[in-house]
Amino acid sequence: MTSSPSIKDLLALCKLKVVSLILLTAVVGMLLAVPYVPNLLLIVIASIGISLSAMSAAVFNHIIDEKIDLQMSRTDRRPLPKGKVTRNQALVWGLFLGLVGIALLFFFVNALTAVLTFLSLIGYAVFYTMYLKHATPQNIVIGGAAGAAPPVLGWTSVAGSQGIEYALLLFLIVFIWTPPHFWALAIHRRDEYKKAQVPMLPVTHGLEFTRVQILLYTVLLLLVTLLPYLTGMSGVIYLISAATLGALFLGYSVKIFLEPDNPRIAFKTFKYSVNYLMVLFVALLIDHYLLMTFGVSI
Repeated sequence: MTSSPSIKDLLALCKLKVVSLILLTAVVGMLLAVPYVPNLLLIVIASIGISLSAMSAAVFNHIIDEKIDLQMSRTDRRPLPKGKVTRNQALVWGLFLGLVGIALLFFFVNALTAVLTFLSLIGYAVFYTMYLKHATPQNIVIGGAAGAAPPVLGWTSVAGSQGIEYALLLFLIVFIWTPPHFWALAIHRRDEYKKAQVPMLPVTHGLEFTRVQILLYTVLLLLVTLLPYLTGMSGVIYLISAATLGALFLGYSVKIFLEPDNPRIAFKTFKYSVNYLMVLFVALLIDHYLLMTFGVSI
């Protein structure tokens, strides 16, 4: 008789660190959507619904990638490879999280957000994990659309489709951020991806080509992050933050390019990229409320 998995093991399937970053970008999307403080209950329910859906996608990612996870030191201690959770148990857990999350959004937020969240869940768990990840070295570029959806989901939770063009700017920032963020990790773990036969860019096109792509995408990211200021969505506080954070990110990318024999720089870049996105979105939020309170960004 199979024993029941612990709550700790079930939560380990949910990639809570990743979900916390997803939730941050979603909540910022909610708070930026309107020129006032949205209803707190709506924020809480929408946050729970989006988080549960993201956790569901993470669980399905674990199920689909179980064989790959067994071959990589970064992932071989996850609950499924270690036998702490069976595939059936994980499947039930993932379905439960997804159904509850989508239901909360549909019945207590709005249908648009529920549909978009469902599409992003399918996009990540099925289209990216089952197909793109193994089909093309551009997997993370195309599949990044699902990972860039949370700020749009947050926005539509509060404002529906009103002002959606500004939400798409947030989407674009996360979308362009994803390749240099993930390719830095892929360089660090190149040998493991090669062993697992996953066609990540450093495996298929080599390290030098990947370093160039990281540099080019980081330059593009720096330019894209200026758009909220240029379109009047945000003010000077955000502009200074975006320029400073982007310059630091660019510095890391230049180091990856100029120091190919430095084994640590790629992982340092990956870690910085996570903090970069968090601080950038917090800066958007601070700027928004300064603008809302004082009528001008100071």
